[in-house]
Amino acid sequence: MVTDAIPGPTADRATAFKALGDLHRLAMLMLLAENGRARCVCDLGEHLPLAQPTASHRLKILPSAGLIEREQRGRWAYYSVRPERLVELQGYIGELCD
Repeated sequence: MVTDAIPGPTADRATAFKALGDLHRLAMLMLLAENGRARCVCDLGEHLPLAQPTASHRLKILPSAGLIEREQRGRWAYYSVRPERLVELQGYIGELCD
């Protein structure tokens, strides 16, 4: 895997882009970004063709890639976008275009 061979910011970026390379994870990120509020995985599942356990499994990659935050509220976990991380990735793509 590329991220094992190249340490540092390049590996960090690759992890984030790999997480976004999955159709369902990208859709989840877009749903979370829609209104800027934290949402439960059960809310996201209503908009995706996934069972809740499958949605939860796919969603757990996004916090480890630094794209969203997870907050435990009682029995449920709520997720929200980390806009600063998206801006960081946007800047990196801009550098590639220059």
